[in-house]
Amino acid sequence: MHTMSQKLAQEDRYPSRIAAQPERLERKDPVVYSKWTPDSPLTQEQAAFYEKNGYLFLENFFTESEVNVWREELNRLQASYREQEASHVIREPQSKEVRSIFAVHDNNDIFQALSKQAKLTAITNFLLGSDTYIHQSRINYKPGFTGKEFYWHSDFETWHVEDGMPAMRALSCSIALTDNHPFNGPLMIIPGSHKTFVACVGQTPDDHFKESLRKQEYGVPDQESLAALAEKHGIEMPVGKAGSVLLFDCNVLHGSSSNISPYPRSNVFMVYNSVENKLNDPYSGQKPRPGYIATR
Repeated sequence: MHTMSQKLAQEDRYPSRIAAQPERLERKDPVVYSKWTPDSPLTQEQAAFYEKNGYLFLENFFTESEVNVWREELNRLQASYREQEASHVIREPQSKEVRSIFAVHDNNDIFQALSKQAKLTAITNFLLGSDTYIHQSRINYKPGFTGKEFYWHSDFETWHVEDGMPAMRALSCSIALTDNHPFNGPLMIIPGSHKTFVACVGQTPDDHFKESLRKQEYGVPDQESLAALAEKHGIEMPVGKAGSVLLFDCNVLHGSSSNISPYPRSNVFMVYNSVENKLNDPYSGQKPRPGYIATR
């Protein structure tokens, strides 16, 4: 008789945190799930760029007045959670500063409306080839002087192992609410790395998310794989004004350095998953992470 873990291992096309050595596996899923037509919400060049590089940067996607509303709400939330503890609010490892607020599409009317914006969902539905839903949303604050780094990682590796996301059919949408400069800790991407799955080493501890959202230690790609992929593809840093949108594939390797400039870098993140890619039990065999991190 098969045990549960054997059953999961059989169905697991992207095993990770199981072997003693890291491994680089080829992607087994498409990147763009729709065929391009003149009616598509992206140009043919944009769709091809996303397929090849695993990301797309859209400058001036939202207007200044739209951004102002979201930025005001961002500041209001930061102030209200400064003294108030909540499970979906993550603080910086060394200070009490708010690092991330999760599930803003769920518990905040303003960001819920943003997550359903028609011109945004037209693009996510096109890229993922179906209707989509929000798997995770969060505000990332990276205050001036003290905002800490987010180390290199593939989101899919964690969503697969810890949340049970079966296929690479999800993407992140990062909306800049402050100007992103090369010097205030913007996102860096290894373009083309989305076509390689880096299987990581180390068994995930229970309730790992409580620490990993402050500082990631498991599901971190090995330095040799990172160096090889960066050597092959280079590193890009899409930066632009508030209101720009960065779309990136769930498996592209990305990270950001700490912000020692005086200028904050705040973004709202929405993760769109295909309705045809709903979560299974976590492939790690552990209990699922809370709903504010992974909508089931």
